[in-house]
Amino acid sequence: MGRGSGVADPAANPNDLTAIPAGPTMDQQGSRGHKRKQTLLSLLDALAELSKDEELDGLGPRQQPSFEDDRDVPTVDEHLQKVGAEAFNKFQRRVMNLDKELRNFANAARQLGSSVGILSSSYHLRGRLAQILYLFRENAADLFPRKVQRQSRESISTTNLSQFRKGKRHRAPPHVHNPIVMEKLDPEDFPEQLQMFAQDVTTFLDCLNEFPEFTDEAVNSAVLALEGDLKYWASCLKAYEGQFKYPAVQRYLHDLGSEMGEHLDNITASLSVFIEIGVPTIRFAQKHASQNLLNLSTVATFFSAVTATTMQFSFDMTDGPLANAVNSFWFTSLVFSIGAAVNSLLGVTWKQAMYRSPGHRVPWWVLIWIKRSPLAFLVLSVACFSIGLVLFAYSSHQHQITCTLTTVFSACSIVGLAAVSIWFASERWTFSRHNGTKWLADVLSETKVKVKSTRGARWLIYEPRAMAWTCTRWTKRHFRKLSDAVSELSARTISRLGSDSSEKLTDNERGIITPTSPMTACASPEPLTPLSPAIRRGGSDTGPLLPNVQVRANTATSVANGGEDDGTASVLSDNMAPLVPTGRGRFANAVRAVIKMRAASTAFPVGGRHARRQRTMSSDGNGKEAEPVGVLKNSRVGTLVPKLRSLQTTQSFEAHLALVRHLQFSPNGKFLATSSWDKTSVIFKVGVSMTVHGGVVHRPIGIQETFTSHRVLAHPQGFVGQVAWSPSGHLLLTKLGRGVKVWTEDGVCRRTIDRRRNVQSITWLPGGEAFLSVEGSDVTKLDLNGAVLATYHFDRMVLHDVAVTQDGVRMVCVGTLTASADGFHPSKCRAEKQIIAYNMVKEEIENRVPVLHEVRDITLARHDHVALVSYENKAPPQLWKLDPVKDSVRLSLRHTYMPKVPVDFAGPSYFGGKNDQLVLCAGKAGDIHIWDRESGTLLHHIRSQTVGGDLTCIAWNHAWDTFMFATGSHDGGVRIWTTPLHFSASFDSLIPPSRPTTTPANTPRSASPARFDADYRTDSPTVQMSAESQEGTTESTLEASDARGPGASSTTLIATSRPAETSS
Repeated sequence: MGRGSGVADPAANPNDLTAIPAGPTMDQQGSRGHKRKQTLLSLLDALAELSKDEELDGLGPRQQPSFEDDRDVPTVDEHLQKVGAEAFNKFQRRVMNLDKELRNFANAARQLGSSVGILSSSYHLRGRLAQILYLFRENAADLFPRKVQRQSRESISTTNLSQFRKGKRHRAPPHVHNPIVMEKLDPEDFPEQLQMFAQDVTTFLDCLNEFPEFTDEAVNSAVLALEGDLKYWASCLKAYEGQFKYPAVQRYLHDLGSEMGEHLDNITASLSVFIEIGVPTIRFAQKHASQNLLNLSTVATFFSAVTATTMQFSFDMTDGPLANAVNSFWFTSLVFSIGAAVNSLLGVTWKQAMYRSPGHRVPWWVLIWIKRSPLAFLVLSVACFSIGLVLFAYSSHQHQITCTLTTVFSACSIVGLAAVSIWFASERWTFSRHNGTKWLADVLSETKVKVKSTRGARWLIYEPRAMAWTCTRWTKRHFRKLSDAVSELSARTISRLGSDSSEKLTDNERGIITPTSPMTACASPEPLTPLSPAIRRGGSDTGPLLPNVQVRANTATSVANGGEDDGTASVLSDNMAPLVPTGRGRFANAVRAVIKMRAASTAFPVGGRHARRQRTMSSDGNGKEAEPVGVLKNSRVGTLVPKLRSLQTTQSFEAHLALVRHLQFSPNGKFLATSSWDKTSVIFKVGVSMTVHGGVVHRPIGIQETFTSHRVLAHPQGFVGQVAWSPSGHLLLTKLGRGVKVWTEDGVCRRTIDRRRNVQSITWLPGGEAFLSVEGSDVTKLDLNGAVLATYHFDRMVLHDVAVTQDGVRMVCVGTLTASADGFHPSKCRAEKQIIAYNMVKEEIENRVPVLHEVRDITLARHDHVALVSYENKAPPQLWKLDPVKDSVRLSLRHTYMPKVPVDFAGPSYFGGKNDQLVLCAGKAGDIHIWDRESGTLLHHIRSQTVGGDLTCIAWNHAWDTFMFATGSHDGGVRIWTTPLHFSASFDSLIPPSRPTTTPANTPRSASPARFDADYRTDSPTVQMSAESQEGTTESTLEASDARGPGASSTTLIATSRPAETSS
């Protein structure tokens, strides 16, 4: 039995190294050696597979091959795996940071009274965070299995403290332990968990606001924003019940992690500030209240001792009613003083208790007894003691003065206590009545005004006051007259007595100054000039703009020797010529000084920034050569790379005076239509001498395509936002703000359809008999005369674009959700967007998937049921597949086309190449990315230096036998990109696959952007066509162009005199 059990374990799992016995016996050597050999061989095979995967990953650090097949499985692209894992790890760090702050907050809040509520709510909130993190980890593990590992419910919680668990006898309260996910969670529980998460954060905020001593608006706003978004997400996710295992919904949940993480960061920062400021403030307020109660208890205890001591003189006096009244009041005072002391201690204990209920959850009579009774009892005790003391003075037959003084002072103290008590009670009533908007003084002032406004009160107040004022004025007037008469009489008497004994005095003795005295100049009330000429003459170096403080002269002069030497006084005469320049002259001097300083500074020029070095087209941002695309499994993709690298601008012309909003080639490839914000749409004619074989346009060898302005379509009603060719290519739709125009290919307007609603986009039906107009929440089906054939309504949606399948049965719409099913709106997060598959025959939604990015456009491939969805800002385009499921379809994500660097994409993405095998997207900065549709591999990246301008849109010519696409820019220019004339299948041997370049090596370049724009773009397509006709008609010219290379030939055909510059 022992040998059998020992041998069976490794046989169960030969790849498990832990099952290999450590030391076999001699008789087991033969049986176990073989199994060990098999285990090691299996391990080596596994390592070999891993090494192959690493070699395949190392082929291109920037571009990784994709291994997706046609099944609806999560992507295993290495770059997407890495990006998704980083996003989840960032969300996990945010959750753990919030959990740490909640733990710190709980530790700090234990010092506060009535903290059991906030401790319990923080513990439940931490537990909810652990459950949310567990669900998001399970979701990320399904999406990115190679980067995110699954964990058990216990390990998802915070640090395990099981080794420090105490016994049952000394077990801590339940809010002390770390939260652990105990219940069984399923992805279908996402809506319920988010709803409960919203309830938990609301409970936490309510418990936090139960501390009246401090309120933090930052915490309130952060928690309320998270609560609103959580309810919105939970309500929206209820619509996807049973689909939480689908990758599309899983990716949406994964994107919600970043939105939720921002809320968690805000709450974490707010809690950190609350711990630093709020908790000490609450602790100080509670400590201050407790100290007041302790002081009140001390006073009450002391007063009870005084009352008991005083009662020793009267407790045996029971002779008459006066003595009995004294004992009654003193005994009552003793009872109230003891009650005040006891209630104060009870209030202190209650305020410091952790498990006490918050104030609004306690009955009113309990609050009054604990908070108000100590002070009220003490006041009553003092009042009773004072009354008893007055009565004791009379009952003990004290002296009349003693009785009187005791009565007066006791009455004053009692009245003062009563008045202050009434004031305190009135303040409390005023606060409750007016919610803190008015003070008691304001209420008294308003009451006083109302009382004065009554008729009887006005007479009683103002009439006596007016009579008193009249009497006062009469008394003052007569008293002033009497005072003046007495003063005049006394002055006359004194002057008469002094005239007899006075002697005549000289002028000098009287202190009178003659007009010739030098002091006359100083006696003038007007000051001297601020700038003294004497100082100006003394200091010739003084500048014209010296401060007045330095050159201000004295306003008075001292006369020595009693004023005899009047020639030494520094007094300026009025007729002295001033040496100081006028105000205009000083300003002119200041201007000259500033000009001289600037001239001196320009003599030493500061070196400016050097011109930024232009990167070569075959290098990346670090100046290194671009990495090879790698070994592609499909040879079809390998043949596309050299053709795409040979793409170059063959024509560039000014199509509009404003931004090019949209452009599109006709299905037959003969015309290019553009729309702009200059209220025009232009139709360009493409190519010359072309033949059609089997529905495909062919051109003669050696003839370059030409673009000539065919028709200019004026739209005086407003901007032209979109153009759409009919499936036959004979009609053109142009979209205005509130209408649609129908044109022929010759520029004849057949119909103007006024919709009276904002038109978001338009698209043709496959048969060309009608088209769809996207208008808010409705998609309207219109014929060519503007008649409404059908209307498809989407509740609570604002649609942006729509595309119709080739069979005309279904349409795929993209739009933004305005509100959830329960009526919730996002408070801070982005609104949910949806991609909807709608059956126009049954008029019902067959499938919908949520997305978080700003979706704007959608394009369907011509022969396959795949849709290309474009987003705004930096979100990359995505390929969605319409998988048939019974009688309906289901949307599944196939690829996300990632660029090398983050790009702000412009306009819609397009399919290109034969059978829509390529995906093109333009960036606002001028970059152009081209991916392989099937594998998601980035085949070519045209940098912004090559394009030479900000791009707004891009379009591919599907009918041409060579690669051709057009781009529009902000300045109204249109560029045509094609392959060289002599390009053939033998071109594959000219460019080795091991040295690819991101841009063609033969693209013309220039030294500066200004010259590049001037030489590279021509004034009009007519000049280009004439140049091509002059240089492209003779065979010798073409041969010479072929001898110089593809770049030189294309440059010559564009009619530029600048030679081509090739890169090594």
